Amino acid sequence: MKRIAWLLERRMQKFLDVLSRWEAGGLSLMEAADLLGISERQLRRWRERYEEDGPDGLTDRRVGRPSPKRVPAAQRERMLELYRGTYRGWNVKHFHEHLRREHGFRWGDTFVKTELHAAGLVERASRRGAHRRKRERKPCEGMMLHQDGSRAAWLIGEPPLDLIATMDDATSKLYSAFLVEEEGTASTLQGLLEVFRTHGLPSSLYTDRGSHYFYTPQADGAVDKVALTQVGRALKHLGIQHIPAYSPEARGRSERMFGTLQDRLIKELAKAGITNIAAANAFIRAVYLPEHNARFAKPTALPEVAFVSVSDQSALTETLCVQ
Repeated sequence: MKRIAWLLERRMQKFLDVLSRWEAGGLSLMEAADLLGISERQLRRWRERYEEDGPDGLTDRRVGRPSPKRVPAAQRERMLELYRGTYRGWNVKHFHEHLRREHGFRWGDTFVKTELHAAGLVERASRRGAHRRKRERKPCEGMMLHQDGSRAAWLIGEPPLDLIATMDDATSKLYSAFLVEEEGTASTLQGLLEVFRTHGLPSSLYTDRGSHYFYTPQADGAVDKVALTQVGRALKHLGIQHIPAYSPEARGRSERMFGTLQDRLIKELAKAGITNIAAANAFIRAVYLPEHNARFAKPTALPEVAFVSVSDQSALTETLCVQ
């Protein structure tokens, strides 16, 4: 009996290892099935059983008794109807968070994803290409901030707006985010002022080479480090290093952050029935940012904080004012 239990445990470990590699895109369906010595169809069945019933789903079912852990059919249909109605187009994880928080759904996101795939409501993600190594995060909060703007139809039925976001490199925490009609010097300084008042001065700021950030004498060329913009002069006065990005890939962390915001924030604003900038910014500040940071912020490698406190708030405001 001990040997049988040991063999079953090893079999389960192998199945879970292969399943995680397949779902992460490291193995194709055929490769995963070959590793387990089963057909592709059987692997799909095993995954469905595991997602519905856990380890019990892979035991012998010939006794004909339904597992007590199976998701009730009524709950499955309610979940699908919610997605077809209120949450159409949401990604699975975002939808699952609302299911648990607002609708008392207690089953996992893997089950939800499988059922949405089977119902044809969500397309399966394509396999990722070659892995691109990401730049390592700064070890301490406040060592580097990212600031950028993203233009999109953030409010349903309204013209496109710019979302100005300021994020910490070490944690991916969003310190500030708000909508404006057009990105520029005023919105940049507003975002920096919000962060510096609350957290202090960072060591560096990483941005694109937009004309309100840098003077660039030749298109797509190097920035002029002598002729400074108003933003550049303010940062120099405050002792903050201003770092230009020379490609979208270099700003990968902020690009991914905006991808998340465009996927989630637009839907959250629409669900809340918000259609004007003032209400949207109040919602972002009071509701969305705390939830976003609780969900996506990362721990730092070191406990120290690199922000430098500001003793003279009036001087800070004067430095970051629009001239």
